[in-house]
Amino acid sequence: IMNDGFTFYDDEVLQIETLRATLEPRPSPFTVDNNGGIGFCSDDDRIVIHSLEYASQESAGASCGQGGIFLDEETCMPIPKYALRSGPRKTIYHDPSTVRCAIVTCGGLCPGLNDVVRQLVLSLEDYGVGEHNDSTILGIYYGLGGFLDHSMPPAHLNYLAVDGIQERGGTLLGTSRGGADIPAIADQIEKMHLDMVFVIGGNGGNRAALAIHRELRKRENPKCCVIGIPKSIDNDILLIDRCFGFETAVERAVSAIYAANVEATSARNGVGVVKLMGRQSGYIAMYASMASGEVDLCLTPEVPFEMDGALHHIEQVVHRRGHAVVVVAEGAGQDLLGNNLNNGHDVKTDASGNPILQDIGPYIRDAIKAHFKSTGSHADVKYIDPSYLIRAACTNPADKLYCQILAQGAVHAAFSGCSGVTTGLVNGHYVWVPIETVVEKPRKVDIRGRMWARLLAMTKQPAWGTTS
Repeated sequence: IMNDGFTFYDDEVLQIETLRATLEPRPSPFTVDNNGGIGFCSDDDRIVIHSLEYASQESAGASCGQGGIFLDEETCMPIPKYALRSGPRKTIYHDPSTVRCAIVTCGGLCPGLNDVVRQLVLSLEDYGVGEHNDSTILGIYYGLGGFLDHSMPPAHLNYLAVDGIQERGGTLLGTSRGGADIPAIADQIEKMHLDMVFVIGGNGGNRAALAIHRELRKRENPKCCVIGIPKSIDNDILLIDRCFGFETAVERAVSAIYAANVEATSARNGVGVVKLMGRQSGYIAMYASMASGEVDLCLTPEVPFEMDGALHHIEQVVHRRGHAVVVVAEGAGQDLLGNNLNNGHDVKTDASGNPILQDIGPYIRDAIKAHFKSTGSHADVKYIDPSYLIRAACTNPADKLYCQILAQGAVHAAFSGCSGVTTGLVNGHYVWVPIETVVEKPRKVDIRGRMWARLLAMTKQPAWGTTS
């Protein structure tokens, strides 16, 4: 991997690529006042990726030992000890007065998209981009396909165009899945004379950003830096502590769980069932279940469960408490519906490459009703699916701040000459990491980890899949 311009090359640091060999170095405009008197980050600043050292492989949560990322029960991906610190550099590699850049949002909606778009524009303007030409920050409409859709010219973005958009959900630029004709997009980037492209997307969007970066690198004298900003309401991006919008999603999901609990406690033998987002990863379901304190059964994609055992557990809870609350992630129980996601040859996918799921929510609802009827009893089951309400939500304050810092880090990365990188929070610090590291596979809940153990302790549900 290229490291042009960096002073470290040891294998303890997660290496990233730059275009510094083909770009001209110059002082940052922030050197005038030493970046507000705060100073700058160095290319030798390192963030420790794993802060916990396990005594042995038997320690709770030590699924991957000392230096790996958990991919699934069978696989750990080795990872270096350190990551490169995100932040402004004293030397930059693009002339702000001539920079042309594009911003694009990809994939499904997620709280925070507008926050990131807005801060990207403001941070670019802080560097001086657009000061002499108001058409240098471009917004690509409706995902990566917008690069090739000439019926929708790019938006011209400045601080006025993005004023107040952080107060509403969705994305000013629109979004879509797929549309990643990589060579054609690279051709268009060259025709538009772009120096920077910011791709806000999930696993699919970041894979496309990496492919665009690699396609441009193959061409003569590459100068366009491609930067990813990881977006996933499911929180399924590897290595990153959390994705923007996740805390907002959990907050809204808890509200849905409370509503289900009200319904359940207000009926005889009441059962509230809430289906939450989580195609391959059950983070929203797990965190919202724990935060609510009202959930008796949490079903996630990581844990194949026995329907009879789940129904027996619900029945016991209802007999004991008079009601029960069930949370199910959308990707849970697909094998019960004949959708074997472990067989890659038979799985249908959407335009982003995500598996198309059967609807587990109504299946669980109907199974609960049928089970109680078969025992000569009755269950008053209420079913809630808040998925699109959560996706369209405006961010809470914690996510707003997170979006701002991620966007600032992305702009700093581009001006430092980095390309093929994404920015995120790792071990409590903001870092730049190679996109290829975070898109290896979707991040999943470690069912041998401490958080899952805490969930089991709260719900008292059967520990499917966690016994040795």
